[in-house]
Amino acid sequence: MKKMKRAALVLLMMIMSVSSNAQNIIQIIGQNGPFRKDTIINLKNDSEQTHLPVSIIKGKEAGPVFSIVAGIHGYEYPPIIAVQELLKEIKPENVKGTLIIVPIANMEAFRERTPFLSPVDRKNLNTAFPGSPAGTVTDQIADALTKEIISNSSIFLDIHGGDANEDLLPFVCYYDRKDTPESTHLAYQLSVQSQIGHLVSYPYHLTSSEPAKYAFKQATQQGITALSIEAGKLGTVQNENVKLIKTAVYHMLEYTGNYQGEKLKRHKKKTPVYLNRQDYVRVPETGIFYSNLKSGDTIKKNQILGVITDEFGNKKQDVISGTNGIILYKIGTPPINKGETLFCIGYSEK
Repeated sequence: MKKMKRAALVLLMMIMSVSSNAQNIIQIIGQNGPFRKDTIINLKNDSEQTHLPVSIIKGKEAGPVFSIVAGIHGYEYPPIIAVQELLKEIKPENVKGTLIIVPIANMEAFRERTPFLSPVDRKNLNTAFPGSPAGTVTDQIADALTKEIISNSSIFLDIHGGDANEDLLPFVCYYDRKDTPESTHLAYQLSVQSQIGHLVSYPYHLTSSEPAKYAFKQATQQGITALSIEAGKLGTVQNENVKLIKTAVYHMLEYTGNYQGEKLKRHKKKTPVYLNRQDYVRVPETGIFYSNLKSGDTIKKNQILGVITDEFGNKKQDVISGTNGIILYKIGTPPINKGETLFCIGYSEK
């Protein structure tokens, strides 16, 4: 009985130790390496609770703090599985500097298999930044990611994929912030190093007081080098996209000097397709959508993208493209609701 009580006490002390360290990421990364530490940030208010898992891998030598977040949308599985595999593979002795890894940012959405919105408070974590410590749990997750992860990062990588209804072309992207040229140029270079075939840059017009909404835009707003990988589609795991994400991450870590393991094999370097403009085609009216197009298809201005019908199969209207370009992502399932993004079409404008 005494042994059982002692074991329980030791377990309790371990749990308390994790909880006490959880809110002090800066203290953990300040310790001498090499090591890996897994910790939990607990978040709750009067009626809701969740937690944020964080792994910190620190090498013996000093170097950049490279942060990786997956699972901001819990139904985007290839990023989550890719990061799970990275956590198994990356050893502290092969790291220079520090890696901060959040394997699943939205635990409740992941557990409940909920696309886009948290089942706890019906909020979209991907539009909640910078968050609030006094808000709902989604607001608190965004606040913790902003203060504990983004603010302690030299480089911030947010990994996404196609959610339950999204057919998506793999691409890597960053915000083209003109007044932080060094950070923006490094984001571009890391995008190229990823060897992902399509590179997207978004315009950046935020003031310092505007909410960023998106995680890697929040990092960009703070002057941190930030970018995002988009790979995977329709709420399923595709092994080729898991591999693509992992390969891209390793190439980035090697380029920044954060990874010093076995030299990566590189294919013949290809120039990515660069797309610096986006046309968002919104759903004009609720209905059922029919289209033979898929992500990655090239389209032309005034092309019919598909047709909307009512529930009896009666045609309501055609959807017409307003530009030439490549389909980055689209709604890949029949139901559509007015105002949703039906297509995102990327194109290049010099």
